Amino acid sequence: MSVRRSSAVHRCGWHGRYLWIDLGGLRTESIPLPDDVLRAYVGGVGLGTWLLLRHTPNGVDPLAPEAPLVISFSPLIGSPLTTSAKFAVLCKSPLTDRINDGLCSSAFALAGKRTGFDAFVVTGAAPAPSILTIDNGHVTVAGAGSLWGRTTTETERMLRASVPADAASLVIGPAGERRVRFATASHDGRHLGRGGTGAVLGAKRIKAIVVRGDRRTVPADPAALGELARSLQRASLGPATEKYRRLGTMANVELLQRLHVLPRRNFSERSASPNISADRLARPALEARYDIVRKSCVACRIACEHQLVSKSSRPGGAGVRMEYENLYALGALCGIDDPEVVRKASERCDALGMDTISTGATIALAMECAESGWWNEAAIRFGDGGAMLDLIERIAGREGPGARLAEGSRRFAESIGGAAIDRAPHIKGLELPGFEPRVMQHLALGMAVSARGADHNRSGAYEVDLGGSVDRFAIEPERVGPIASSENEAALYDSLILCKFVRRALGSASGDVMADMLRCITGHAWSADELQGVAGRIINARRWYNHCQGASATEDTLPRRFFDEPLPVGDRRVVLDRDAFESSVRAYYRWRGWSDAGVPSVRQMEDLRLEQAATAGGKGVERR
Repeated sequence: MSVRRSSAVHRCGWHGRYLWIDLGGLRTESIPLPDDVLRAYVGGVGLGTWLLLRHTPNGVDPLAPEAPLVISFSPLIGSPLTTSAKFAVLCKSPLTDRINDGLCSSAFALAGKRTGFDAFVVTGAAPAPSILTIDNGHVTVAGAGSLWGRTTTETERMLRASVPADAASLVIGPAGERRVRFATASHDGRHLGRGGTGAVLGAKRIKAIVVRGDRRTVPADPAALGELARSLQRASLGPATEKYRRLGTMANVELLQRLHVLPRRNFSERSASPNISADRLARPALEARYDIVRKSCVACRIACEHQLVSKSSRPGGAGVRMEYENLYALGALCGIDDPEVVRKASERCDALGMDTISTGATIALAMECAESGWWNEAAIRFGDGGAMLDLIERIAGREGPGARLAEGSRRFAESIGGAAIDRAPHIKGLELPGFEPRVMQHLALGMAVSARGADHNRSGAYEVDLGGSVDRFAIEPERVGPIASSENEAALYDSLILCKFVRRALGSASGDVMADMLRCITGHAWSADELQGVAGRIINARRWYNHCQGASATEDTLPRRFFDEPLPVGDRRVVLDRDAFESSVRAYYRWRGWSDAGVPSVRQMEDLRLEQAATAGGKGVERR
């Protein structure tokens, strides 16, 4: 399958086209992207949402062949701007049945954009396990052979030995092949797609997507862009990011434990009691036990990634990427304080291709259900590291109790029934990150109204709670403005695409700096106000996508546990106030200009530009 393309350099920033690939019919089509759509959505999550809206049939099963998978790039990719080598992958989540958008920093972004397209849209399913290759405009689908069944690590290693040096790959592990609903996709060991991107690729029988090309875009003003890149680099190496360069996100264990934010034992009421020693999971304890190796993403000078290497391993031994969320979900949330167990669990999740947050949170719920007598699995208990490691393997293989847990915490709780449903740690089906909602109530609201569900990276409202200017133990309708504004900011970073650690360096000037970036690259004049309009449009588009897939305002909430079970914090017992929370949700709708049911207005719908391009084969997707 080939798509005709012209010159190696197309235009400034964008190529102006996306590639549609139908795996079932083995067809491809190069489809123009109107300039005003590119300007309205920029790239990344924004452009990906627009494409997902155009290609997703209403009510489609996320694992059905006709459900699309979108890989979206941005005009910043290939520029000297630090942290700009990122790409977005979007699909309808098999875990939540709502929009799923994941981001990853890697060489896949650079190689993917050099194919000459701003995005790929993949539909259909291959007839057998396959490798999808996009080489400039030439698309091939070949059998996966012995790669099927391999771990992500093995698959990437074997592909590197068989593809050109300038190619890059996105792969799934055994969990994706078996359609575990929180399976991820991986490049260079970096995982994306908490809501089940790997399962969608597995359902399409795609083990890996390999990309390469030589079609580059050029910046409109190289000299100004170079100066801006040098300025951004200096800012990104300043005090605002020093903590993450030196310590990584593992440092958050100490801070969040001190603030009573680190959840334990599936967010149970007992979580504030000293049932585990979280100090054993903190950075100082890890430094005493492991060599910690610092690494950097492609095109990034911050280098916040830290890997744990056993001191007993040979020099140059393999490390395991360790983040705060791993220590939370596979450690404290499961009542486990042995860092070696967490390290092994993280390594196995990465190799098998499973999201660590969803894996740990689902196992934590299973532990509570078993201890409470709601589930007849006597061997599964809080604090049992061996049981957790065994369950990880069983989930990836859908074996025994792992078959039910592979469905995620919401579906598992529904299979148990009763009190388990009130204790499933999710929003819209996506498992909660490592922040206690009862003591970070602005974040709780931000995650509740987020189109993706429980994802702090799509909201940013945790900075409202931790900024010190509000009472983080209470939510009021008058405070929704900063929450919505933080969501807008996140949408812009995810669409340009830049790492959110950069915002610490840019501070309040981020809107003007992002406008300058786009001006230097695209040649168009931009303003901070226009970018705010882009952000609002993306939020509206994501909300409309969920509405088309059957979502309602009743989903914008948290499990009953957080409203009914007070959490001991010092001499206080903290709980979410239901009336105040629901009033704040309605105030958020008003701030957005949505209806009382949380639906964008007619004017906002017209602004989405959904009728401004033909989709694959010249056929649009019918919308409600």
